[in-house]
Amino acid sequence: MALISLSLLVVGPASAAATEEALADEAAAAVAAMKQTAMTETAQPPAGFVDRPIVALDWTLAETLTGLGVRAMGVGQVATYASWVDQPALPQGTRDLGLRTQPNLEQLAALAPADILISPMLSSLAPRLSAIAPVTSIALYTPDADTWQTLVKATRQLGKLTQREPQAKQLIRLSTARLAGYNAALRQQAARKGQSPLPLLMVQFMDDRHVRIFGDNSLFQAVIERMGIDNAWQGDTNAWGFATVSLEKLVTLKGRMVVVEPLPPGGHQALAHNGLWQAMPGVRENSQASAPLFLPPVWSFGALPSANRFAALLASHLIDDEATLEGETTDGNH
Repeated sequence: MALISLSLLVVGPASAAATEEALADEAAAAVAAMKQTAMTETAQPPAGFVDRPIVALDWTLAETLTGLGVRAMGVGQVATYASWVDQPALPQGTRDLGLRTQPNLEQLAALAPADILISPMLSSLAPRLSAIAPVTSIALYTPDADTWQTLVKATRQLGKLTQREPQAKQLIRLSTARLAGYNAALRQQAARKGQSPLPLLMVQFMDDRHVRIFGDNSLFQAVIERMGIDNAWQGDTNAWGFATVSLEKLVTLKGRMVVVEPLPPGGHQALAHNGLWQAMPGVRENSQASAPLFLPPVWSFGALPSANRFAALLASHLIDDEATLEGETTDGNH
């Protein structure tokens, strides 16, 4: 708030008014997009699909292809994809190739794809797969690299590979604009209320006592950075951007819990009787403003479609109705 006020003093009254108006317009556009787009459609592909003679064993590649409007011949673990990735849903007619790490080689050979797409994590499969078709490995999460830029690069690479370069450019542009819009809406809301969103503790439960907590090099971190939200977890993470920790380690941290489903079987009931969970930030205070957020499945190792979905779900909780009303009154189209 002080920084905003200082910047307005420096630029002068006329520029200050223009800055406020621009911020309001950005926020209005972001909130309007959030309001008009159903949460289950936040990462849907362009209308209709084009078929390409490729298969994708990796879900991150599969969701990106879907976001480009491409139907691959097959994807690894299609049914499980629906549980962990959820959206964007794979197009009807996508074949299930079996386990991502142990695909059905006979089925793959029968499909006779022109290309088999894998991530470096599945590189050990390359010798066997290359006997069936050319194998293309596309980098997704790389240590010491900017996660967002890596995913942007992967999107461009897949767009070129599938002759969907205009769609790849559009996905990148819309993803970038969406996060910038949410950032503007949150800044506008913070200026009005004099209070920024709490830092977030973003987790997925492994069992009733252990979670994956996401930080540097994670998709979730890349998203909240662009939304202007801090991460309460400043500890070490692995190449995929998470650390596995016990709930005890989180009790003393200050921030708002964001729990990304799916939970282990009976998870919600178990948490209601879990003393450690009851001591978590936001739970012990019993405050609506800091209460944990439970989000439907978002692929935590995803690409731009999952980034869009995660951002939209967060924004639906963090941007209040007043921001919507204020955005509507400052939107020149209304």
